[in-house]
Amino acid sequence: MDSAQVGLRKTLTTPRIVFLVIAAAAPLGAMVGTVPLAFAIGDGAGFPAMFVLAGLTLGCFSVGYAAMSRRIVNAGGFYAYLSAGLGKPVAVAGGLVATVAYSAVAVGMAGAFGYFAGLVGQGLGLDLPWPVWSAIGIGGVALLGYRQVDLSAKVLSVLMIGEIGVLLVLDIGILADRGADALPAASFDPGVVFGSGVGVSLMFAFISYIGFESAALYGEETRDPRRSVPLATYLSVAVITVFYAFTAWTAVGAVGPDQVRDVAGKELGNLFFGLSTAHVGEALTVTMQVMLCTSMFAAMVALHNAANRYVFALGRERVLPHGLGRVHPRHGSPSRASLVQTVIAVVVVGAFAVAGLDPYLNLATSMLALGTLGIIVLQAGTAVATIAFFRGRPDRHWWRTGVAPLLGAVGLGAATVLLVDNFAILTGTDAVAVTALPWLLVLTAAFGLVFALWVRRSRPDRYQEVAAVEVRELTSV
Repeated sequence: MDSAQVGLRKTLTTPRIVFLVIAAAAPLGAMVGTVPLAFAIGDGAGFPAMFVLAGLTLGCFSVGYAAMSRRIVNAGGFYAYLSAGLGKPVAVAGGLVATVAYSAVAVGMAGAFGYFAGLVGQGLGLDLPWPVWSAIGIGGVALLGYRQVDLSAKVLSVLMIGEIGVLLVLDIGILADRGADALPAASFDPGVVFGSGVGVSLMFAFISYIGFESAALYGEETRDPRRSVPLATYLSVAVITVFYAFTAWTAVGAVGPDQVRDVAGKELGNLFFGLSTAHVGEALTVTMQVMLCTSMFAAMVALHNAANRYVFALGRERVLPHGLGRVHPRHGSPSRASLVQTVIAVVVVGAFAVAGLDPYLNLATSMLALGTLGIIVLQAGTAVATIAFFRGRPDRHWWRTGVAPLLGAVGLGAATVLLVDNFAILTGTDAVAVTALPWLLVLTAAFGLVFALWVRRSRPDRYQEVAAVEVRELTSV
């Protein structure tokens, strides 16, 4: 059978989509890498409340996103939704930006995996250079990404349960030691929450959710997408919000609200390892260190799969080379798109390694910052597209397709401004080569717009295939 005629295999269930989505957010990585930094340079003890605020904003976004997912089932995610609401030129621009953004985040995770695996390996007597560890991670991701997505989901389910379980054991240990003091009221005191550094804290909170919106990318691979995609999106936001806020809250209680800013500034990435040793024991700390590496690997797999779907969708509709839109005849996966993502990861990681740059301070921070900015901009644009799509339709709803996505768009717009203003803080450098990276997203979007307009004018038949979405008409949202 011609692989061009083979569709993506419908093997995913709602729980499996949830695992794919939460894995992209890397819960253990967010706690170890992001939370201490937010404590130190953000609003300190008030940071747990930022997860609640970000979760409410993204919850509003999800209401409109879910309404769109019930009308449109497409592996293009943002690409398809932008087309339905704002038109094909904007969709092509958004699809290319999404490809760059998800590819950048996936590559950044490869650098972070190499860095942390190298540190953990040294402690366990296995001393290998970081490029070797990154290569091992990329190889594992390539194997999973080439095959059907349910294999990735099964692997991620095991890794997710492990890393969340480790953090829950730590939370319980802190609660057992500190009692009611483990949950200090200061973390939700408005004077603390909206104190110095609130903008930076809110930025870090939004960063910690990256990847939750990818549920829609798997709509073509589930048997009941109009139920599974909305449910998986809601569950992901709820789980991430509650889990992140609670864990950060107990960390504040373990250190003390008055000391958490200073202690986190000194400990940074070692903060949670120190809390683990103090409240549970060395065995949990070693387990947590190992699972930090598996958390990074899980995020690599999830983000690789998300990037694949954009490359596949854009190839299928000839925005990218048409061959990238082919499905493996046996695995039912976007295998060619996966191979392209693997090559991109090898080339970028290899370039940083040859240049002698740091895998975390240079590779991970720059690529993660670039990808995060692109994804949040697309989330904001999709919220606007939702409002535009339902405007004038009989199935519009004042909250689900109006006020909720509007609130989401406003919150995500604010997050975009914070990311741009604090890009140097996020990347840890003032180097022009890094701080100018957001312009890559602007240039990519501009190219997409120009390309779409050129196709519309010179190849109208081909233009009909671009960002073509099938809208399922329902009587209600």
